[in-house]
Amino acid sequence: MDAQDIRTLKIFEEIESDQAPSQRELAQKLNVSLGLVNSFVKRLAHMGYFKVTTIPKNRVRYILTPKGVAEKARLTYEYIQFSYKFYKDARQKLQQLFVELENCGVEKVMFFGVSDFAEIAYISLKETDIIFGGIYDDQKNGEMFLNYKIESPDNLLLGISDRILVTAVETGPCVEQSLKAAGARKSSIIYM
Repeated sequence: MDAQDIRTLKIFEEIESDQAPSQRELAQKLNVSLGLVNSFVKRLAHMGYFKVTTIPKNRVRYILTPKGVAEKARLTYEYIQFSYKFYKDARQKLQQLFVELENCGVEKVMFFGVSDFAEIAYISLKETDIIFGGIYDDQKNGEMFLNYKIESPDNLLLGISDRILVTAVETGPCVEQSLKAAGARKSSIIYM
């Protein structure tokens, strides 16, 4: 399943809701440009997946056609398969990683980044004797992750046998800068 299919499924889900979202609202919810949403909507309407009707106050409403409902069902099924494969692959890789860390004498692992991947990592970590040392995230500091308070990377305390697993969805220069500023050694950071 590619990004376009996921975006199409999200558009179908928003259109099917009772909110009658504008294209601007769709763009904000999908975190894409208004022009891209306009292009998607036109293409999907042209393919016969939904009809466009006008409602009062110069707004349009999109109504899924039977063809659109069938396409949404197909995409939903593919998304579920894609998600299950992601989960299964992530669990396998994480289990292997944690066994290797345990064999190397690592006693504690911290996570950097709140995401679905972090939840999968937490489940996998609980199958070992390694201690969960907390979760750190610049953007969600003070919120909760499962039953743990999300900490600022500024509070990161590393011991000799500690590792940081990057569980952020987007890993890039910002993650590395945050960890470096917190005093993390490059050798203690694990990217998946």
